[in-house]
Amino acid sequence: MRLLLDTHIWRWSLSAPEKLGKRLRAVLTRRGTELWLSPISVWELLVLAERGRIRFGSEPRQWVAEALRKTPAQEAPLTYQVAIRSREIMPAHQDPADRFLVATALVYDLTLATADEALLRLKPCALLANA
Repeated sequence: MRLLLDTHIWRWSLSAPEKLGKRLRAVLTRRGTELWLSPISVWELLVLAERGRIRFGSEPRQWVAEALRKTPAQEAPLTYQVAIRSREIMPAHQDPADRFLVATALVYDLTLATADEALLRLKPCALLANA
């Protein structure tokens, strides 16, 4: 399976693995699973930290740098095609990070691992629910 990690799934996999469902934990560790991460997830974590919505045990940029070293994921490049696709999908959904992540999953033919209820309801791309 080619799995794109939603921002919260990436963070939980490193700092709160108990928040991950049994099935998702199994897929994350299964041999042959390709993990992918979007630069949008890095951006989103830093924005949330700047706004005081999440806290890290260290300075946010330091946490991100360490997390990237620990995450065996390929970078899903933010391309022109991803940017264009992000504006073609989910017109009523205004969260730019979600739109970029869904567009990335569509462009690169990835399954998005998420616990985001709005995305799970919309089913805008292949999804793996954190259940």
